[in-house]
Amino acid sequence: MTARKPSRKSEPAAPAAELPLAEEPIAATLSSPTAGPPAKKRAPKKAAATGAAAAAPKRAKKAAAPPKPRSAGSQELRPATPLHDADRGRLLAGEHHDPHGLLGAHQVGDGVEIRVLRPFARSVTVLAKGLRAPLHSDGDGLFSGVLPLPSVPEYRLLVAYEDNEIEVHDPYRFLPALGELDLHLIREGRHEELWTALGARPMEHQGVAGTRFTVWAPNARGVRVCGDFNYWDGTGFPMRSLGSSGVWELFLPGTGEGALYKFDICRPDGSHTMRSDPMARHTEVPPATASVVTAAHHEWRDQEWMAKRGSVPVHEAPFSVYEVHLPSWRPGLSYRQLAEQLPAYVKELGFTHVELMPVSEHPFGGSWGYQVTGFYAPTSRMGSPDDFRFLVDALHRAGIGVIMDWVPAHFPRDDWALAEFDGRPLYEHEDPRRAAHPDWGTLEFDYGRAEVRNFLVANATYWCEQFHIDGLRVDAVASMLYLDYSREDGQWSPNEFGGRENLDAVSFLQEMNATVYRRNPGVVTIAEESTAWEGVTRATDHGGLGFGLKWNMGWMHDSLVYVSKEPVHRKYHHNEMTFSMVYAYSENYVLPISHDEVVHGKQALVSKMPGDWWQQRANHRAYLGFMWAHPGKQLLFMGQEFAQGAEWSEGHGPDWWLLDPAYEASGDHRGVRELVGDLNKVYGATPALWQRDTRPEGFAWVDGGAAEDNVFAFLRHDAKGAPLLAVSNFSPVVRHDYRLGVPEGPRLWAEVLNTDEARYGGSDVRNEEPLKPEDVPSHGRPSSVSLTLPPLATVWFKPA
Repeated sequence: MTARKPSRKSEPAAPAAELPLAEEPIAATLSSPTAGPPAKKRAPKKAAATGAAAAAPKRAKKAAAPPKPRSAGSQELRPATPLHDADRGRLLAGEHHDPHGLLGAHQVGDGVEIRVLRPFARSVTVLAKGLRAPLHSDGDGLFSGVLPLPSVPEYRLLVAYEDNEIEVHDPYRFLPALGELDLHLIREGRHEELWTALGARPMEHQGVAGTRFTVWAPNARGVRVCGDFNYWDGTGFPMRSLGSSGVWELFLPGTGEGALYKFDICRPDGSHTMRSDPMARHTEVPPATASVVTAAHHEWRDQEWMAKRGSVPVHEAPFSVYEVHLPSWRPGLSYRQLAEQLPAYVKELGFTHVELMPVSEHPFGGSWGYQVTGFYAPTSRMGSPDDFRFLVDALHRAGIGVIMDWVPAHFPRDDWALAEFDGRPLYEHEDPRRAAHPDWGTLEFDYGRAEVRNFLVANATYWCEQFHIDGLRVDAVASMLYLDYSREDGQWSPNEFGGRENLDAVSFLQEMNATVYRRNPGVVTIAEESTAWEGVTRATDHGGLGFGLKWNMGWMHDSLVYVSKEPVHRKYHHNEMTFSMVYAYSENYVLPISHDEVVHGKQALVSKMPGDWWQQRANHRAYLGFMWAHPGKQLLFMGQEFAQGAEWSEGHGPDWWLLDPAYEASGDHRGVRELVGDLNKVYGATPALWQRDTRPEGFAWVDGGAAEDNVFAFLRHDAKGAPLLAVSNFSPVVRHDYRLGVPEGPRLWAEVLNTDEARYGGSDVRNEEPLKPEDVPSHGRPSSVSLTLPPLATVWFKPA
């Protein structure tokens, strides 16, 4: 669906009545009647201040009386009209929807009434052009007075505490810093650049530098901003409600980048909850949970990559993916240190892309990033958002695309994050049966709510546009699509048509895909979807979900079942390796050997293989050769490229020591890594292996029924018909004079890759001379070749 792009000119102009502050000595002083000390109040939590313009000092041990009034000729500061008890109570309790209507400067008759809320202050003085006016203390941190002025001036506040005084702008003299178009799009759920409207945004507003804070909390009775700039006491910083949008806003002059903050939300029942910003673009390093004011400053140098990345559709291009868990790839490295090592390593191995397990902020490292609390913030564990941009930039300049795992299926229940954010179900579904995820103890999003859908759709395009991400692999799509996912009878209710499909989730996924593809040419979305849902990679205008690619979980499961069997038993499971071709063109597939297959007792890829160590490595190499030749794109998780024998652990990552020449068996592992590099090299140079991945005419069986031999032979063809012959022998015996039918045309077939080569750790059984076709019919073809099949190996041939 198409939505209008919000205007960037959404900030209102300063009122005409405001005048610039004079750069001259104060000419007059208005007096205030003597007042007693403000009411005692519990001291706020101590924290380091970051913004002097909004800072609050330590609480005085004993409140002191304000200075005695001084005469100012015939002019006197008149008392302000007292606040109604209800307004005063709501304001002090953080429950008022319009604090700007009570605080700040307002024209009243022939004067200007100014009211300020500054807890723990001894006195507050108004400073303006030719004016210095101490305000009357009304108790509880409230100060007020009426200035005998014809219009509201531009003014500042001099706030005195026991041991210091500060001069600041009054946040409550500013108009809303969010425009009507932004609010309209938020109400409609169509703000495609939501991150420009919500959250903390450093900016200049009415000529003053500061930060605009905005948050969507429609059920809140009141919202206040608290942070290290006010000692985590938001009493003096209530936000205003911007009508029916559910958005609360406050511009804080003088608060800038690096400030820590949260929102103090008054729930419908009157209780308070302290929440991190759902739209935070930066966070504290976990386990700390505060949000951080930030802005992007990285200067991109990947213009060449960005200009060409969409020149060839991804399903017609080489696509070989190295999956990485950044915190454990080389533990302890920052984003910038990773930028020095990861691009070079991936480029040497020949992968076209990296896929990063979730980088969005998450509190528990053991979730690997799949339980997200900061959907708009790269995890701070390895650096700042600009540091992450630096890493993406470095990968692009090395010619490597970046895919990111994205997790819109659920979120954790942490009481400082999204769960019942404003006191009621907001991001989660209001029906507990729809809200609770039965497998992970988390909550599912309410995809039918326009603002929640907008939050997620904008988040998808945010990563692509603000971080130049080239693809989103969407996690756990199946759990989103089915109302009865992991639920028993009675634990779910059908949709309006009586079915089990989550129609809201379907609509959301379609909108997300359509929006991402429209706004970001060259980006690909990839579904991790484990069922037979029809049309996952079909275009949305043809009723599909609109993904570009889908993980082929069926191929992964079936092929691993086959190779885990002893060779003598594999003939009984032959169809496990051939069944994938029955449905290979029903979707656009990726063949994934991901992190999920090498953890939690599933063993590393090489350890799944039967036999002794030599046979395990040979099976591993043969399997990779089969995988790279099979229709579909490839994905391999880190550590499997050098046949790591141990399961992956996020605590220590890959066993890099296995590649150390000082290790006696390091050659076994370096050989497998060299094979992966050669697989990618030949793959990238051979269009037959990727150009027609999604077209039946790009594949043909030569022999898919040689179960007794444990042999699979097939042809791949590029768009011009040029073939590649792939033959896999999953038996530990050499097969001499093995005859296979070949297409007419090529006079010679040369071996271009053999997983049994000695440099890979194999027995070096090879077809050193090109194979010459003979007029011997075989496999339904008039000519054939006789070749030697190495044991537990895959061999590729191309016309010489």
